[in-house]
Amino acid sequence: MQKPSRPLRLGTRGSPLALAQAHMTVAALRARHGWDEGAVEIVVVQTSGDRIQDRALADIGGKALWTKELDRALASGEIDFAVHSMKDVETIRPAEIRIAAMLPRADVRDRLVGADDFAALPERPVVGTSSPRRAAQVRRLRPDAQVVLFRGNVATRLARLDRGEAHATLLAAAGLDRLGQGDVGVAIPVDVMLPAPSQGAVGIETLSGDEAMLDLLAAISDADTFDCVMAERAVLAGLGGTCHSPIAAFARLEDGQVRLRAEIISPDGRETVGETARIERGDAAAAEAMGRGLLDRASPALRLLFEA
Repeated sequence: MQKPSRPLRLGTRGSPLALAQAHMTVAALRARHGWDEGAVEIVVVQTSGDRIQDRALADIGGKALWTKELDRALASGEIDFAVHSMKDVETIRPAEIRIAAMLPRADVRDRLVGADDFAALPERPVVGTSSPRRAAQVRRLRPDAQVVLFRGNVATRLARLDRGEAHATLLAAAGLDRLGQGDVGVAIPVDVMLPAPSQGAVGIETLSGDEAMLDLLAAISDADTFDCVMAERAVLAGLGGTCHSPIAAFARLEDGQVRLRAEIISPDGRETVGETARIERGDAAAAEAMGRGLLDRASPALRLLFEA
C-alpha cells in the first residue's frame, strides 16, 4: 500500500511496556503495507494513571486514567491512532472512537514472582498487587495472605519486591515477555488463576469516522484475538464491571466456536461464581448474558460490588 503523505502519528503511554507495544504496532504496519521507517511517528502522551502511583486505580477514576488523555489527543487530531493494553481499556468507549485492530494475543497467564508457587510462600505472606482480581484470587488460594498495594511499571514493582516490601507479587506474563524478561517469575495455570478480561492483548484505536485509518489497521488485526477479547469484554458489559470488582474471564477458540469462561470473586476470596459456555464468534449478546447470569447467582454482598 502507498506510503502516507505524512508520517502517521501513533499515540502511546510512555512506560517501557507501552513503548514496546507501540513499536510492535509500527512493525506490524510496516511489514503489512511495505512502508519504510519514517511512515509512522510514535507520540508519547502522559496519562493520569502514569502520574498517580500511590493509590489504587479504583479510588482515583478507574481505567479511564489510562485512556482519557489519549482519547483527547485522538479527538483533537494530535494523533491518528492509539495503542493500548486491552485490559486497561474501559468497557464502554466513546462513540467517536473505535477499537480498530488487535495484534496476536500473547501469553494470558499471570506470573508469580518471589516463590515457586503459592504453597511455597511462608505463613501469613505479604503479596503486592493493585489488582482487585489478583488480590481476591490470592486470598482464595492463601486465606492467611496480607495483600499490599503495588502500583507502577514492571521495574518499579520488581524493585519494591527486591527491597523486601512483600514476599511475592504478580505480573502479566505477556508484559514480561514483551520486555525481554520472560525468565522472571513462574507462570500460573489459568485453572488456578483465571486472567483478567483481555489480558495479553494489544489493541489499536482510531476515530470511528476515519475510514482510511480503519482500513489500514484492519489489515493487521488478528481475527481470532479480536473475537475472543470482544467476548471477554462483553462479559464485562453484562456485569457492569469496574476496577472495584474482582472479575476474571478468558475466551479461546475451539472447533470454530468461542469457549468462554468467566468468574466473579468476593474481595476476601471466599465466594466465587463461575461459568463456562460455548458461544458463536461475534455473539456479544450471549457473552453479556453470561455476565448477567453470574450476578443473578451471586450473594447480595457480592452483587453489591457491581452496583456501586
